[in-house]
Amino acid sequence: MSAPAPAVQRRVLGVLTATQVLGACGVAAGVAVSALAAAALSGSAAVGGLAATAPTLGSALFAVPAASLADRRGRRPALVLGYGLGALGAGFAVLALAVRRSPLLLGVLILFGGGSMAGLAARYAATDLAAPQRRARALSVVVWASTAGVVVGPNLAGPAGAAAGGLGLPEAAGAYLVATLVFLAAALLAGLGLRPDPLVLARESAGGAGCPMHGGVLTVPARDRRAAAWRQLRGQARLALAGIVLCHAAMVGLMSMTPVHLDHGGHSLAVVGVVISLHAAAMYVASPLFGWLADRHGRVPVLGLGTALVVAAAGIAGTADSGDAPQLALALIVLGFGWSAGVVSGSALLTESVPLAERPNVQGLSDLLMNLGGAGGGVLAGVLVTAGSYPALGLLVGFAALPLLVICALRALRAA
Repeated sequence: MSAPAPAVQRRVLGVLTATQVLGACGVAAGVAVSALAAAALSGSAAVGGLAATAPTLGSALFAVPAASLADRRGRRPALVLGYGLGALGAGFAVLALAVRRSPLLLGVLILFGGGSMAGLAARYAATDLAAPQRRARALSVVVWASTAGVVVGPNLAGPAGAAAGGLGLPEAAGAYLVATLVFLAAALLAGLGLRPDPLVLARESAGGAGCPMHGGVLTVPARDRRAAAWRQLRGQARLALAGIVLCHAAMVGLMSMTPVHLDHGGHSLAVVGVVISLHAAAMYVASPLFGWLADRHGRVPVLGLGTALVVAAAGIAGTADSGDAPQLALALIVLGFGWSAGVVSGSALLTESVPLAERPNVQGLSDLLMNLGGAGGGVLAGVLVTAGSYPALGLLVGFAALPLLVICALRALRAA
């Protein structure tokens, strides 16, 4: 090993934190305009909804191939691929807006989802060289870094839109120009900064512990590695995966439909924006706290805490009148904390519940199912709220989370 692992880990965390800020900025800038831009091009709100879902679909589609690449070559090429796809999608989105083709925009927004995929994969890269007692904290630092990007990205859409207008482009193209630049910067930073590659170094350090390698690269056929990953989803790994998927699906479902509920109550876009901003801040800003709790008190208790917060958020939201913006804001803040606790603790638990040799592919499956769960939660929530049943959405989310809460509580008590 050419450098001590702790020194490399500090550099890895620094690089991943910087790429996460850039990537989250690009994702947030694009998401801020996607639905409106597609709806304006097509004249259909339904197409706008598809545009909002397309990046999530792309993130899901790219998760497993990127994990397979990480498994074979390391984290660096997988992250470069993700941010490169995001940049390519954002660049083509500018073209789609310039030629006013909504089908093209929908297609390239799937590529845009590569940026989201890379952001999710980066949290796992933070764990490769982390000491077991600090694994959740390392992961949570990368999640926390998204805060700056989520705040800055949408605020760049306005000035960038004015600049795009000066170039004769539609205003929405400005956000995608920003996304193209920051995704390219993130890809460049990951490509240059993650040397040595943390996953390759971790496997080399593990010696012959079930990692057949040549030069730090696995030599087992990719198909066999992916099949082995599916077989690893049992016991604690299955519990972790259930927690990640449930917390994400609940978050997407409630978060996506709360603005509609607020609109039914006659609230302005400014009020909706404040509520969603508070929710986004809650998702990321407290993640180091939940990482510390997971390292100190165990993954399962904090996963149970996250599930309990989701249940509480569902109850608060489901009993809120459409005119009660403060109660709905509180619900989404609690929901954001629940997502953070569940994803941080669940991701750490998943990572340490499978052998090092299988981790990248299992982590890729986790991100695939996480994104599919989010898409499914958003669709189901849309159906319920379209039928005029936002309270039913809260009830459904709460009852769906209760079994996992009970399981986590029983396992935590058994371990104590």
